[in-house]
Amino acid sequence: MKSGTVVAAQVGCGYWGPNLLRNFSAVRNCRVKYVVEVSEDRRKFVDSSYPKTRAIEELKLAMKDPEVNALIIATPATSHFAIAKQALECGKHIFVEKPLAMSVVEVDALISLAEKRELTVMAGHTFLYNAAVDYLRKLVASGELGKIYYLYAQRLNLGVIRSDVNAMWNLAPHDISILMHVLGKKPLAVCATGTDCIQSGIEDVVFLNLQFPDRVQASIHVSWLDPNKVRKTTVVGSKKMAVYDDVADDKIAIYNKGIDRLTPEMPFDEVTPQRLVHRAGDILLPRIEIEEPVKVEAAHFVDCILNRRPPVSGPQNARAVVAVLEAAHRSLKNRGCVVEVL
Repeated sequence: MKSGTVVAAQVGCGYWGPNLLRNFSAVRNCRVKYVVEVSEDRRKFVDSSYPKTRAIEELKLAMKDPEVNALIIATPATSHFAIAKQALECGKHIFVEKPLAMSVVEVDALISLAEKRELTVMAGHTFLYNAAVDYLRKLVASGELGKIYYLYAQRLNLGVIRSDVNAMWNLAPHDISILMHVLGKKPLAVCATGTDCIQSGIEDVVFLNLQFPDRVQASIHVSWLDPNKVRKTTVVGSKKMAVYDDVADDKIAIYNKGIDRLTPEMPFDEVTPQRLVHRAGDILLPRIEIEEPVKVEAAHFVDCILNRRPPVSGPQNARAVVAVLEAAHRSLKNRGCVVEVL
């Protein structure tokens, strides 16, 4: 390993892998030495598009290479734990696409290994590196929206149908991480319902309800079987409301709307009932400079390794997301019962 350089091997170059490869290859102080891919067509793609990166079929070659000090894992979710564990045992830092693993027990095992070897673990919660999401987080923290009443997120599309995981494990990690980042809190409990329309036992559409501290409610609707592409998060507060729309040109819209409680002035010293009055004010579309989140994410991983900094989407953040998913999965298989998030 060259001093001050991260030499990485990427495992998997399928649907999302090319985005990771493109961005990690462009990061200063990072060299992607290998891409491990079982598909011959994908290996040919890597060879033709990235001449400085060697496409290989066997993972053990990258694991045994002492120059490689980091692994980028972009394989199916059910394989994340085994590959990540092997990488940590070989002394390599790991970046793992969401989710980090399929259970809290598995995440805890990775955390223990990483701490013993002083290695960086980072999950691919890409939206935590999105400037619009961070703007929304700061907006909530500032109190401008007032007391937060509830939030809801929608991630819908007529998209890729997976057979290894359902729509919740595939799509909801994004929205769970966004909601926790925006609120700065973890949910206490969750309930989930869904429907398996296309493949038996694999839900194509899932509805999650999350209970956060301070009586804040949140819901998530995910589906890969929907006529419209929707990537939206709405936050309703006592003073104002805000919408983050990843598909729109204006990513954030702040609505000066709400219900005010007014006490009518009466000439007598007696208790008077409050009136509920609708308020409809201006809509603010703040200018936000958006840099490609995957680019920011890749640079952050490299920086965390070189400067020994904790990642924003580090192991504890990843654990919280997996804990919600695991609880929601139990609820989903038990007719939507409320399950505590551990």
